[in-house]
Amino acid sequence: MINLKIILPVLIACFFVACSGTKPTDIGVNSGLFKACPSSPNCVSTQAKADDEKHSMSPIAYTGDVLTAKAKLVGIINGMERTKITENTATYIHSEFKSKTMKFVDDVEFYFDDAAKMIHFRSASRKGHSDLGVNRKRMEAIIAAFNG
Repeated sequence: MINLKIILPVLIACFFVACSGTKPTDIGVNSGLFKACPSSPNCVSTQAKADDEKHSMSPIAYTGDVLTAKAKLVGIINGMERTKITENTATYIHSEFKSKTMKFVDDVEFYFDDAAKMIHFRSASRKGHSDLGVNRKRMEAIIAAFNG
């Protein structure tokens, strides 16, 4: 006889682990560029072509030095729920944002172009096709907080 009190929680835990996925190995910055967004609508990037309305967003402008801009951005990220910074170098930040209910993970990357005084970003879902605009809304909120 199957014991549902044991099997059901195990199945639910496996489902949530599958939703999170593993950190992609092909993310990061290469010669100042992120990898391109996939054709699915669950990704936004400042480096997408300007006429790509589904994926394109403008970078965040900053004044002053890069350390101050990074500290401000790190404070914003750390102030958001279910967020973890997994990499923080001189010009790059990788963070993971986890959805509240389904525990889906989005990879959010920032690249600091100090010569242009711009913060480029890429925010993409690890799993699925549509994110119902979550990545764009998150980045709009981060931009508003940074400029506010």
